[in-house]
Formats: sequence, C-alpha cells, structure tokens
Amino acid sequence: MNKTTALITAGTLGLTFSATLMAADDYITLASTTSTENSGLFDAIIPAFSEETGIDVHVVAVGTGQAFEIGRRGDADSLLVHDTAGEEKFVADGYATERLNVMYNDFVIVGPSDDPAGISDSETVTDAMQRIAESESPFASRGDDSGTNRAELRLWEDAGVTPQGEWYRELGSGMGPTLNTAAGMDAYTFTDRATWVAFDNPQDLTLLFEGDEALFNQYGSLLLSAERHPHLKHDLAAQWHEWLVSEQGQQAIADFEVDGQQLFFPNAE
Repeated sequence: MNKTTALITAGTLGLTFSATLMAADDYITLASTTSTENSGLFDAIIPAFSEETGIDVHVVAVGTGQAFEIGRRGDADSLLVHDTAGEEKFVADGYATERLNVMYNDFVIVGPSDDPAGISDSETVTDAMQRIAESESPFASRGDDSGTNRAELRLWEDAGVTPQGEWYRELGSGMGPTLNTAAGMDAYTFTDRATWVAFDNPQDLTLLFEGDEALFNQYGSLLLSAERHPHLKHDLAAQWHEWLVSEQGQQAIADFEVDGQQLFFPNAE
C-alpha cells in the first residue's frame, strides 16, 4: 500500500468511525411507566418516530414516582408519565420547562369473578372502595409510588378509608406482577385499562368496576430543563416531545390496539 492509498484508507476509516459514533449517539433515554411498556404501546409507536427522525428511544419502565426521581437526577432525557399534579410540581420545581398532555385512558378495578365485596353493584368508585374495605376482601396494591398507586391512594382517601390490615397487601411491584399476584390470591386490584387488556394470565380475575369520571387517567410528556441538566440530549428529546403531540404521533397512538381495542386516546393541547 503506497502512502496516498494509506491516507485515503485512513480517512475513509475515520469518516466511517465518526458516522458510527454519531449513529450510536442518536437515541434518547425515556423514563416512562410500566403501563405504557407492558401494554406494548412503545413497540408500536417508537419505530414510527425512529423512521421519521432517525432517533431511537431506549425506555426505562418504572413507576411514575421513580421516573420523577430519575429525571431529577438527570439520568433520563425525557419523561412520559401519568400523575398530572406531580408533573406540574416537577415543572414548578425547575426540573422541566414544559409539560404537554399526550393521551389518556382510564383505571378499572378487577377482582375475583364471584365479587365477594359486591363492587359490581356500585354506582361510584367511592362506594366500590368502601365495600372492599368494609368486607376486608383481599386487595393487592402496587405500593410502588407509581401513577397508578398514587391514584389508588387518592381514591381511598376520597372514600374515607385508611387501607391497612391483613386484607390490604402492598407489593412494591409493577402493574403486571401486581395483576399476577392478585390473580394468584383471588384479590381485587386497581389497574390501568391498557395493562389489564394486554394481561394474559387473568385466571379468575374479571373486570368488575369501570366508568366513573374519577378513574380518568391522563399521560403527559415532560421537556427536561437544559439549565438544570446541560449534559442531556435536549435537542433529540425535544423532537420526541414534539412528535408525540404532532399529527403523526397522535395518529400512531390512536392506531395502537390490542385484541381490537384502542388502549390510549390522544388529547394533545
């Protein structure tokens, strides 16, 4: 190999190496909920985003409370979670500069088909929660500070109930494992509809209560603060944040179905 050829080869290798590094860097880390991950939503929408932008999304699926903590530490580039009050506080505390509504679905209560607490006869979720507590029927709670767990605890409070005792099991688990535990012990549990529809091990569990306005479940995207965490991939994260509320992103969310059921409903503002 002569000198000229060697220089050309070295230059080509250098360009290839640089391009590989750039491609390897074209991703963001998203801290999001187990409900969005377990339902299969990300498997459906991330390829569409990546095809349009060339950016991949690596999902860390945790409870919403843990996602906030990851965001506060600067260990994720973006958040997609479901606790509107917590999200607004996250922005007010300076960890994010913007919060946008992305989509919604609802929570439901599932339990053993014989419904020992009789919640299927309830007209409100407050009454359903009170019936479970009064009958001391087994209840499996995520107990993990997730958005679902936070919503569950608010509903107990609204019902005037402090859940405690042998009937109330706090598991510290994600939604899928909590449903598995509830199925195994014939317990009631509180779940987002998307994870329930995608759940493939119901055993004797069945959907017993739904439809109350208090069960509305809003998801929001957070654009993290460049001032607080300048090392994050803010330009790439902003593209994801904006794509989620774009016509293309909202349509991708609307098109996602499991067993013919639409699980998330876009409502960008």
